[in-house]
Amino acid sequence: MKRFRQHMLICGGTGCQAAGSVAVKDALVKEIAKQGVADEVAVVETGCNGFCAMGPVMVVYPEGTFYVALEEKDIPELVSEHIVKGRPVERLFYKEPKTKEIIPDMLDIPFFAHQQLIALKNRGILDAENIDEYIARDGYKALAKALAEMTPEQIIAEVKTSGLRGRGGAGFPTGLKWEFCSKSAGEVKYVLCNADEGDPGAFMDRSILEADPHSVVEGMTIAAKAIGSHEGYVYCRAEYPLAVHRLQLAILQAREYGLLGDNILDTGFAFDLHIYQGAGAFVCGEETALMRSIEGKRGMPRPRPPFPAVAGLWNRPTVLNNVETWANIPQIIQNGGAWYAAIGTEGSKGTKVFALTGHVNNIGLVEVPMGTSLRSIIYDIGGGIPKKHRKFKAVQLGGPSGGCVPEAHLDTLCDYEAIQKVGAIMGSGGMIVMDDSTCMVDMARFFMDFVQEESCGKCTPCREGTRRMLQILEKIVEGHGEPGDLDTLEELAPMIKTSSLCGELRGPLGLQG
Repeated sequence: MKRFRQHMLICGGTGCQAAGSVAVKDALVKEIAKQGVADEVAVVETGCNGFCAMGPVMVVYPEGTFYVALEEKDIPELVSEHIVKGRPVERLFYKEPKTKEIIPDMLDIPFFAHQQLIALKNRGILDAENIDEYIARDGYKALAKALAEMTPEQIIAEVKTSGLRGRGGAGFPTGLKWEFCSKSAGEVKYVLCNADEGDPGAFMDRSILEADPHSVVEGMTIAAKAIGSHEGYVYCRAEYPLAVHRLQLAILQAREYGLLGDNILDTGFAFDLHIYQGAGAFVCGEETALMRSIEGKRGMPRPRPPFPAVAGLWNRPTVLNNVETWANIPQIIQNGGAWYAAIGTEGSKGTKVFALTGHVNNIGLVEVPMGTSLRSIIYDIGGGIPKKHRKFKAVQLGGPSGGCVPEAHLDTLCDYEAIQKVGAIMGSGGMIVMDDSTCMVDMARFFMDFVQEESCGKCTPCREGTRRMLQILEKIVEGHGEPGDLDTLEELAPMIKTSSLCGELRGPLGLQG
């Protein structure tokens, strides 16, 4: 393998590509060749680095120098000064919003320094389209351990010990779900990945698939051994072309290396994966609607029980978890369930990935230990509110099913139960920050408009009730509200939640304050 004195890792996630990273990378390759250092310096396109607000971003190793907001016109100077002469270009460094301090090293930037990476372990570090780089970072070691050294019962026990709860929103114990499915009768069972991610403002799962698709492939294959499955599907919306592309490559490479297919790693175990591209229906994020969609039917939820662990895809026992959940599995198996359980709180173990966006300085992908306060995420990592004359008002958590947490509860810890106590839910990880210029009624109207538009129409309370709630909210926003409108909303919200199959609303309105 060829050795280089320096590696220039440029983010190639969707956010950075939208900001022009492809053109910047092309300019880098040309300039390095032009200045005669192509044999000494490697340019690597990675997946999402996480710091979306600063894109396109690039890290130069081995120094760890971090460059932000790059443009094509910056490249000749950057190559000439940093690569050829060894003088980093200070004007392209990150500048802390509050202190105006210039920070050259990525790990010294508060956005990165306060995070703990497990699901995002490989973000911005490797070429997501090269399986060898994943293997060099201990990739597929956990799979080898699970297949060669562990029984299905031992795998499930390790996941149960970890305390991992499903990161798709419901927070159901992952190991318990696997155990139910493993004990269900039937020779044919399925392992599914929910990569639909339809919440406004959410981009966690998409970014993991773009940056580290092999972690999901490995996690799903380990689960297949645990429950006795030989076939799986990743349900990913077609609106995520880069994620689909990199996942397709990962599956093909894994098959080529004997990590998927028949007789994996010469252990006699067989498992294969397929990608099913969804059309972007929000309701298909609900597990039974997702399964109906894969079956070629209209994506609509069905009554439960029976639960998918007993009768899921094609009425066979099925395990479904989301992308982030699967990305945790390899490290839990490799390092042990007790290692994972030592992180987080009593009821919420490990870390959680959030898509931090809205009225906050540092927009991006954040992974923190469970038990981190909302204040710490928004101010220590997010850098606080951008405009000096604006103040924090609320943070919206959990997408359309979630709620808004006001300033009075800003010290709430990121824990499933703690967040629920203040009127929101953890959800899949969307975190939208709002300053005091935000109208909370308009915010409710926005999410209600989304829910009403995305309702599959199967349940009358949801189909008609959300329409009525939207009409009331629109009337209030337009200045024509009446005192009885709030009472009507309070009456409709719990009724729709309890009488609709997917309980799309939590709340009343999911709002606080």
